[in-house]
Amino acid sequence: MSARYEELKALKNLGQKYAYTDREVMLYAYGIGLGADPMDEKELAFVNEGTLTPRPLKVVPTFASVAAWGSGPGEMNLNRVMVVDGERDITFHQPLPVVAHITADSSVLEVYDKGKDKGVVISHQTVLKNEKGEKLATLVASRFARGDGGFGGPNLTQPDPHRIPSRSPDKTIDITTRPDQALVYRLCGDRNPLHSDPEFAKKAGFPRPILHGMCTYGITCRGVLQTYADYDASAFRQHVARFSSPVYPGETVTMDLWKDGNVISFEAKVKSRGVTVIKNGKTVLG
Repeated sequence: MSARYEELKALKNLGQKYAYTDREVMLYAYGIGLGADPMDEKELAFVNEGTLTPRPLKVVPTFASVAAWGSGPGEMNLNRVMVVDGERDITFHQPLPVVAHITADSSVLEVYDKGKDKGVVISHQTVLKNEKGEKLATLVASRFARGDGGFGGPNLTQPDPHRIPSRSPDKTIDITTRPDQALVYRLCGDRNPLHSDPEFAKKAGFPRPILHGMCTYGITCRGVLQTYADYDASAFRQHVARFSSPVYPGETVTMDLWKDGNVISFEAKVKSRGVTVIKNGKTVLG
């Protein structure tokens, strides 16, 4: 077995401490576009706590993806310019509180070396827990490092993704992004200059800064929230998506959704460029 493979597989970081308040909760919701209509009471519940008529602030389920921003199994020593998100799978064990002190336990699950010039996919897990040690959410992420393959890892096959139904979508919705959306979303933690610095974006092979994949992921959660979940954040049990192409801030994301019992399948496209940006999406409601 290659030393590089063993090095990555051994990465683990337990007991990482984080805290957040309603400020971070509202910023994330705004960062994925909720509250664009200042008179939409259902969306305002995620970005405004109410004053004359107080109401409990709601937490977008995928806020879990930034609640412990910076947590991870350890330094992977990858070519940062060539790293993109591959997939995200979050299991929600209980609704996220509005204010919390949490711990994050992170470890590498598997490393898929695709070969020289093909990159490597690293799957890692982070478990978020409250002060009582109870699980809040389990995040499984895959990181696609396009410039780091070919170190002699084992010949492993990634698990098959969720299969989208072959019938026509049950619903289709359009969600518009703002030209400055990446500049807002980056304040949730991800300061990767790929999303804010035109010069850096060009060096990475893009004509201009792209929207964070995790912002697009949050947008798909928003899409399920407003359709089949009736804005009930506590209904989410799992939210999975694979990133297939970037969104540029200002573009309209079109989501196709299929409902089969408590499972919502989805894909997302940018019709203006004829590209699919999210594949094999699945939300489990309960």
